[in-house]
Amino acid sequence: MTPAGVGAGGATGGPWSPTSPCTPACLPIPVPDDGWLRFRRRLRTVVRMTGLVAVLLAGVPLAVLAPLLGPRAVGRVQAAWCGALLGAAGVTVVVTGPRPAAGSLVVANHVSWLDVLALNRIVPVRMLAKVEVRGWPLIGPMAARVGTVFLERDRLRALPAAVAAVADALRAGGCVGVFAEGTTRCGRDLGRFRPAAFQAALDAGAPVVPVALSYADAHGTVDATAAFVGDDDLLASLLRVAAAPRTLLTVRVLPAWTGAVPARSVAGEPARRGGARAAAAAITAALPAAAADPRPVPAAHVPARPVVHRGEVTRAA
Repeated sequence: MTPAGVGAGGATGGPWSPTSPCTPACLPIPVPDDGWLRFRRRLRTVVRMTGLVAVLLAGVPLAVLAPLLGPRAVGRVQAAWCGALLGAAGVTVVVTGPRPAAGSLVVANHVSWLDVLALNRIVPVRMLAKVEVRGWPLIGPMAARVGTVFLERDRLRALPAAVAAVADALRAGGCVGVFAEGTTRCGRDLGRFRPAAFQAALDAGAPVVPVALSYADAHGTVDATAAFVGDDDLLASLLRVAAAPRTLLTVRVLPAWTGAVPARSVAGEPARRGGARAAAAAITAALPAAAADPRPVPAAHVPARPVVHRGEVTRAA
């Protein structure tokens, strides 16, 4: 599920649509197992998938009742439900930094469908999502009921209306979550941050809160098992996460700012672009260093920062 994106790392629509170099080649190669280890993996997968289905179905009546509840009650239910889904999937969430204030634009890097759950676990957010999500079975109606702002990505003329809707939501005191890359990547680096949502924060006078999301395995090693990229499908991703011994998701909430970011501005550059670059720089600095990433770099993947190996600094081509 890539609410702010156009698919699992790919792109459809016009030439302005975000793209990602990531493909299933970025995912870890399964380690063969047999005997007791295979039995444990299969049992773990069945138990977790059963739990995910149960929690997901429990969300249906909650979504139906949402309009009858106050905003605070809806927020608490939303956070609890997302936390339950993460727990059922075997994902341990570690949060550092302060809780975003009401009316904040929460901007994060995008790796997995788990990202949406993680953001909602720390603070209820209305996501900016591609309009196709509205038509997804079960998820679409639930997303609409919790106030998701939908964007027609293949119609640039629809962008001002979406920006205005995000600004209105921020003025009303709601937090809005945005994956500014517009698509998923495997976590090695960031794509270019799109500036439109930052214009909404400027229009509303709202704080911008960068959030860095990173994934690790049961041993704390950087891992892409949870990544949802390329032509990967949701069921395969669900099964991969459910089969993992444990997934550690670290959510780093970084210092917020309000208004333009002069220190990051370029002469003649719109303030929204300076904000996008500032958020991308803050998140990049907070993510695990490239030297800590043991994964091989696929030929099609171009890191945005140096890859350090054995004391040498090189840049992958």
